[in-house]
Amino acid sequence: VQLQASGGGLVQTGGSLRLSCVAGGTIFRINVMAWYRQAPGKQRELVATMNWAGRIVYADSVKGRFTASGDTAKNTLILQMNSLKLDDTAVYYCNANSVSHRGDPSRDYWGQGTLVTVSS
Repeated sequence: VQLQASGGGLVQTGGSLRLSCVAGGTIFRINVMAWYRQAPGKQRELVATMNWAGRIVYADSVKGRFTASGDTAKNTLILQMNSLKLDDTAVYYCNANSVSHRGDPSRDYWGQGTLVTVSS
């Protein structure tokens, strides 16, 4: 499974960016898709996750500002980021927990990361 993330860039505080993640390759089922981020010197943290039923959970730090949408059946996850803050600066990674063939165990896959820089 390959995850292609895009949409990062440079934006001023209060601005918006939209990240996209598309999963490709041999996919029988995607259980969960998620966005994580890792700021310089910090551990990777969960931003938002969407399960196969479309249930979305957000980190407290982004609630009310970020909106995740997508469709595991279409292998896509979008992250609309509004009211961006300096603390949102990080490399954002797409993650998917998926099964490649019926009967296979599920595995985690990661995209290459896309840099989001918020400036004052």
